[in-house]
Amino acid sequence: MENLFKKFERIIVLILMSFMMIAVLIATIEVGVILWQQLVTPPFMLLNVKEMMEVFGFILMVIIGLELLETIKAYLDKHVIHVEVVLLVALVAVARKVIILDYKEVQPMMLFAISALVLSLSVGYFVVRGVLSHKQNNLSANDPED
Repeated sequence: MENLFKKFERIIVLILMSFMMIAVLIATIEVGVILWQQLVTPPFMLLNVKEMMEVFGFILMVIIGLELLETIKAYLDKHVIHVEVVLLVALVAVARKVIILDYKEVQPMMLFAISALVLSLSVGYFVVRGVLSHKQNNLSANDPED
């Protein structure tokens, strides 16, 4: 029964990886199309700030997709979800939101909430990274081959 569950889990993870690969490919093509459309409209080969923010937002979306794909791949290989990678994906997602945000239409409390989110994700990332680094240093110090 457990063997059946492992096979089922592996099939589901492979399907999810396939979906993520398709989504990342489509998003990459969409970034190229959007960039091309914005470059060929007058003024030719120039982007205004709003257009650049839109392109940057899409590029960050592709990066988020790639990081999520890496997380799924790590889960498939080692059956471990890397918290550090998940926190990085969350930071990139919030950074994307900050970049594409129209500050003229946002309530001040929303800005405080986003600031708190960025701060808490950053602290969480550095805590996890510090713990993992400390753990790795302890493992290498106890390694008899050194």
